[in-house]
Order: sequence, then structure tokens, then C-alpha cells
Amino acid sequence: MNVLLAIAITTGILSGVWGWVAISFGLISWAGFLGCTAYFACPQGGLKGLLISTLSCCSGVFWAMVIIHGSALEPAWSMLGYLLTGAVAFVMCIQAKQRWLGFVPGTFIGACATFAGDGHWQLITVSLLVGLVFGYAMKNSGFWLAARGRQEASPLAEHASPDA
Repeated sequence: MNVLLAIAITTGILSGVWGWVAISFGLISWAGFLGCTAYFACPQGGLKGLLISTLSCCSGVFWAMVIIHGSALEPAWSMLGYLLTGAVAFVMCIQAKQRWLGFVPGTFIGACATFAGDGHWQLITVSLLVGLVFGYAMKNSGFWLAARGRQEASPLAEHASPDA
């Protein structure tokens, strides 16, 4: 079976499951899908990719809260918020020098989710984390399904006549 088709199948099935899990447990479905997206987008795969995308997303949640709380310190001078946003965005990028925080898009995904979730970082974090696990399951179960499809097709190919 084609890898893309296999991943599409497992992603479709597990997306429906995620929707049910999110509603059943009071999680934010779109934030979970951002977690899935972060795992899929991370250049490193497997458990290492899951760890890197998890740490990067969680650092983004942290940095968003720094901006949210820092900007609230001096509401009369809105320039502080802009300066803080610029400085934190710089740090969000430069932290990628650290191997385990090297996925900059994941950091921005975590921050954007936190901003979109009005700073409710606890719920955003849990939703992102469960979404990351679902992303891992979607992609890796797709790889498993594709490999299984190839294994099952192999014996058939050995017994087929060359003229068939």
C-alpha cells in the first residue's frame, strides 16, 4: 500500500477519534489538531520527533504567557507590549540552538495556540499534548499499515505468473 494512502486512512480514522476525545474530555479540538500538525511538520520523526515537537510547543506556550503577562504590566504604554513581543520572538527563534527546542515552527504553534485560547495555558497545553500524541499515532500507524500492505503483497507477487 502507498504510504501516503495509508497515512491518510489512519489520519482520517484517528481524526474522528480525536474529535470525540476532545468533546468527551472538554479539550479544545483545534488546539489538538495544532498538536497533530506540529508532529507531522517536525523534520525529526519517531519518539525523538515527538519529544522535540512537544518541548518546542510547550516552550511556545510559556513564551506566549510571558508576552501576555508582560504586556499587562504597563497597559498605559502599549509600546512595551510590542517591544516585549519582538524580544520574545527573537528568543523563540534563538532557543533552537538547543537540540531539544530546535523546532521553531512548533514553538510558534504553541504560542499562537495560547494567544488564540485567550491565555488559558493549562487547557491549551493539555489539548496540544494529546494532539501531539494523536499526530504520532496517525503518522506511525500509517507507516505500519503501509509496511503491512507491502508484506502481504509480496507473497502474491512471488506466485503470480510473469504474463499476468
